[in-house]
Amino acid sequence: MKKVIIDVDTGVDDALAILYAVNSKQLDILGITAVSGNVPLEQVNINTNKVLKLLAVEDQIKVYKGADRPLLKEPYHEFRVHGNDGIGGALDHIDIDIPENEVFAPDFIIEQAKKYKGELTLIAVGPLTNVALAVRKEPRLAEWLKEVIVMGGLVQSAGRGNTIPTSEFNIFADAEAAKIVFHSGMNITLVSLDVTRQVLLTEEHIEELQGSKYYDFVKNSTVDYRNFSINLYGINGCALHDPLSVGVALDPDIVQREKYYVDVETQSELSYGQTICDFRNLLKKEPNVNICVGVDHEKFLQTFLDHLKG
Repeated sequence: MKKVIIDVDTGVDDALAILYAVNSKQLDILGITAVSGNVPLEQVNINTNKVLKLLAVEDQIKVYKGADRPLLKEPYHEFRVHGNDGIGGALDHIDIDIPENEVFAPDFIIEQAKKYKGELTLIAVGPLTNVALAVRKEPRLAEWLKEVIVMGGLVQSAGRGNTIPTSEFNIFADAEAAKIVFHSGMNITLVSLDVTRQVLLTEEHIEELQGSKYYDFVKNSTVDYRNFSINLYGINGCALHDPLSVGVALDPDIVQREKYYVDVETQSELSYGQTICDFRNLLKKEPNVNICVGVDHEKFLQTFLDHLKG
């Protein structure tokens, strides 16, 4: 099985990504690392441990807390989409005793990458603060990791961001960290809004899960998310941003990729966090990021639903 670490800021789609990854039974999840993002770090830790308890794998997979704030800016959270607790109150009925874990998430990433050189895939579906801290501390991480799958950015749909017009949330939440990661030399695949918006979990899809263990959670956790989508796009559904990133780890052929030079804007108030792709090689710089230019959305959605149905 493919060895992975999943780096999360557990809101709704992070939770769905964890459900998908565990239920696929195709990934050796060495651990889950937590970073401030959709909600503050302590809430990310609570949410992630609750999801693991829902899955009944809380004794098998550990959560490692990482950065509680971006590298330079003030924390930015997204309660409008994910609800006050990040998962729409859908797991309020689950009580947990959070285990003490003193290992810092970036150190865990370094430790496992060193242990499994050339074998480990890092799936980063939150702001890239933990990953930036890890590669700054240990630059050889770029050689040790097999691949880094990053959910973030948009490259082909300028002006259609989800935080400010130019920018996607994960990159906007810590653009300085993203810039470090993109220039680290790691083998990066960027799963951007360009493709994740093509994999919408609709109300009809959710009803297909009736009778499954996760129906109530998926339906209840996505209420705020779907309402946000209705108001913004007129669609009763939610984009499966983070689950698609897991899907790329499970089936690389689910997306079509092309490699280009990609950089991140960190100076402009108007376009902070913008991922700028040099499609025409005007800058004459070495390509550094595999971007996703297409996705088999029907195949992915069916696989996602099948795994959650069990």
